[in-house]
Parts: sequence; C-alpha cells; structure tokens
Amino acid sequence: MEPLIATDIKSAGLRAIRLEAAAIQGLERMVNDDFENAVKTIAACRGRLVVSGIGKSAIIAQKIVATLNSTGTPSIFLHAADAIHGDLGMIQQNDVVIIISKSGESPEVKMLVTLIKNFGNTLIGMVGNSRSMLAKHSDIVLDTTVEQEACPNNLAPTTSTTAQLVMGDALAVVLMELKGFGSEDFAKFHPGGMLGKKLYLRVADLYIQNEKPSVNPDETLRNVIVEISKKRLGATAVVDSNQRLLGVITDGDLRRMLEKNEPLDRLNAKDIMNANPKSIAPDALAVDALDNMRKNDITQLIVVSDDVYLGIIHLHDLVREGLI
Repeated sequence: MEPLIATDIKSAGLRAIRLEAAAIQGLERMVNDDFENAVKTIAACRGRLVVSGIGKSAIIAQKIVATLNSTGTPSIFLHAADAIHGDLGMIQQNDVVIIISKSGESPEVKMLVTLIKNFGNTLIGMVGNSRSMLAKHSDIVLDTTVEQEACPNNLAPTTSTTAQLVMGDALAVVLMELKGFGSEDFAKFHPGGMLGKKLYLRVADLYIQNEKPSVNPDETLRNVIVEISKKRLGATAVVDSNQRLLGVITDGDLRRMLEKNEPLDRLNAKDIMNANPKSIAPDALAVDALDNMRKNDITQLIVVSDDVYLGIIHLHDLVREGLI
C-alpha cells in the first residue's frame, strides 16, 4: 500500500467517516424481533448482565458495561481470555451473558460459548458473522454485520467496532426508557464532576453563601450605592418591611440613571429600581439559573419564595462551581 500524499489526507478521512456512517445506518434493519427479545430478556434478568469479548471487542464491551451501569442496568465485564483461565466464576445462575465478536470464531469465544451453554445461562451473541459458532449457539443474535472496515486493508476493526458500540448504546437507551430511568436517577449514579452538578446542584446550595443586599424603597441614592458596594454582588433588592420583593437595582441601573442627568439628591431607591426583576426559586437547578442569566444577558438573579426575598445568586457562583 502506497503512503498518502498530503492532498489525499482529507479525502481519506472523509472516506473512513462515510464508511462508518453507512454501517451505522445499516444497523436500522438489525433492530428487529431479536433486538426486542434481547431488551426484554435483559430487563427481566434477576441477576446481572455479563458482557464479554476479546481484542477490540473487549474494549467495546467495557464501554457498553459502563454505559449500562450508569443508566440503571447492573452489568459486569468479563474478558473472554480471563474467563477460561479462572474468572468464569463471575457468572452466576441468574445472569444473562452477551458475547461480542466480529467473527464469532475466536478460540476463546468458542470455548466460552460452550461453557456458558453448559451453565444454562441465556446467551446473547452480538456478532458480525451469522454463520459463526457464536451466532449458531446463541439464544438471541444481535447482528452487527458490516460490509467493509474503514481500514484500507479491510482488516483493522474500525467500522465493525463502531457498529458494536452503537448497538450497545441502543440497548442501553431502550432499557432506560423501559425502566423510566430519569434525570434524578441519573444524578444518583453521577454525583461527581460537571455532570453531577448539573443534575443535583440547586440554587439554594449557592445563594446562601452570599451576602443579602437589600434596601427599603425610600432609601437614599447614597445608601443604595453603599449597599451595592458593601455586599459585592453588583445589585441590591428593594424590599418592604415584610421582606417582600419590590424590585432590584443593579450597577447597570445606576449607570443608566447617571446618564439621564437627573438631580441625584431627589432620587430614592423606588425611583431607580426595576420593578420586574428576573428571579428564580431556591429549589431550581443551578444550571437553570445559568440558562436564565444567559438568556437575559444578566449576571445575577434574585432568589424568591412566594415573593419573599431570600438572596441573590451570581454568575460568579456558577463559575466557581465549574458550570461554565
């Protein structure tokens, strides 16, 4: 095979992508009765789903297991080579087993198939060769046959492993929907990092760490400026004697007021305030507060409950938590 010249790099990359995209498109006809039976069998499993493979298929199996576990389907990975050298005890009586293989004829896979059939576990074969030993001895076959690898020599697992990965994702997504697995369930399994924070971090977790600037509607302009400067949130709420929110005054409101050249000694808080401030409830997700700020091009939101002023959440709070 002749090496690429520079002008061929883009065309070679596009060829690989198009071959893999065509393979994924071809999987649509594989979502058939066998696919439905596989989903129902896994959903009804009283044990775990054991996913096995060897070579590149083993790597795909690990990713599928990770996706299944994070979406509510208890799964474990079993390397086919390790299985026949002592790890077969991982498979319990009520487990369902998926073996992933392009050829379905690898020596380790063939031996593992025989052992699993002897155990009596339900075997699902995700295989790219319908005439293989794996396909013939599986209770359910998920066909991931591809016409051609993206590899120019049609050897390196590329298109075939993409098809396996997509089929695994399809199983996981359908099982999620079948179980009614929602965002709150997802958050339980993803408590750390950015994803977890987006799913569980609430406005109430953040605004309580801030100062609570407020003035009454008759407060002088000087006192308004002092309150905004002292509390360092770029704004202050205007409230009545019962802490009910009447409006908000921001740094921007002050600048716009100064541009009008009005007599400053005659102005009170009620003359400057925005009587329709953007607000948010304390139990709202922090990520919703971020969306609200972005949509309205503002840097803070007033936190209220039944029109009672609780505090302010600032864009800096969301930056600090890594949501931006």
